[in-house]
Amino acid sequence: MILKNVVVLANSVKHQQHCVAGKCVSTKIWVRPVSNAEGAELSTLQAKYQNPHGEFLVKPKQKIRMNFRSAVPLLHQPENFLISGSKWIQNYFITDDELENYLDEPENLWGTEDRVNYNCINSKRIVISQSLYLVSVDDLRLYKNDTRRRASFTYNEIEYDLAVTDPKFDGIYQEHEKGTGIICVSLGEVFQGFCYKLVATIF
Repeated sequence: MILKNVVVLANSVKHQQHCVAGKCVSTKIWVRPVSNAEGAELSTLQAKYQNPHGEFLVKPKQKIRMNFRSAVPLLHQPENFLISGSKWIQNYFITDDELENYLDEPENLWGTEDRVNYNCINSKRIVISQSLYLVSVDDLRLYKNDTRRRASFTYNEIEYDLAVTDPKFDGIYQEHEKGTGIICVSLGEVFQGFCYKLVATIF
């Protein structure tokens, strides 16, 4: 078994289930719990933690002790870990101010488009060293395109417009004004030959 103390930075929607991800408290390295070696999402039961008050769904900024069977990296998601089935345990949380300690500073978010061609990843013309970033962005604007939830923003002087999978989008959308913000961005599963970039959490 592999034991990790993880700061949860995302619990987003994936196939009406849960895509959980966070960073190891001690190493600041990303961890994505998955339910099989192919990177499948977690059920509601699998995405719960236990504390003295009961069992609850994990939320961003919580510290959770997690057990894993093994690392199961994929070319487009190298930080995947297979859950063991053991109950997750809450181990306090971090504050809004502490989020900055977990920020990433990549040159760009896997290029400048809203997706990455999987053939380029599979042939190793593009190497994905990590498929998750926690970044501070400017000009963050949330909007709806028909039933689709999206976010436009600027990172490192590059403009992006990405789909949002944060389950709290609707509540944030009502209150949000354009400005700076911290977001968790994820490279999604392969879909029709591409890995789409997704805004998994809006802090």
